Amino acid sequence: MPVLKNAGHEAFAQAVASGKNAAEAYKAAGFKPHRQNAARLMTIDDVVSRVKELQTKAVKKAEITIDSLAGELEEARAIALAEKQTSAAVSATMGKAKLFGLGSETRKISGTLQIVTITAKQLDALTDDELASLESAYPVLQKLGLIGGDSVAAPEEGGAD
Repeated sequence: MPVLKNAGHEAFAQAVASGKNAAEAYKAAGFKPHRQNAARLMTIDDVVSRVKELQTKAVKKAEITIDSLAGELEEARAIALAEKQTSAAVSATMGKAKLFGLGSETRKISGTLQIVTITAKQLDALTDDELASLESAYPVLQKLGLIGGDSVAAPEEGGAD
């Protein structure tokens, strides 16, 4: 059914389809609040048909979920594998990963960073677990350019103080 010719009736039907009761929809459609007129409008066949049509469209739209999309991607992946189209299969797999928020290639990191200097005496005071934590953070700090790979000369073993 096409849009109702009467704009007020169409606005009323859309408001009812969105979940408003007849009185609320009547007011939302721009009519002066009047419960009896709102109820009377709900008896007009074209209006009732239009409300049902709009509600059906909303239900169909709600049927498209993450699970349904994942199922479609899995079906496409299975077909691609059966047809030996590995590129299409990988694409479907990546589509599922994106759908579920996995495999993100970029990450937004925010916050502040404080640069500190650690002395040998402070390192000696750390426990083995604390040293392991510090050591595991080293590659990340190096990747961020906060620790120079070869730019900082390491003290030589057995050298004079």
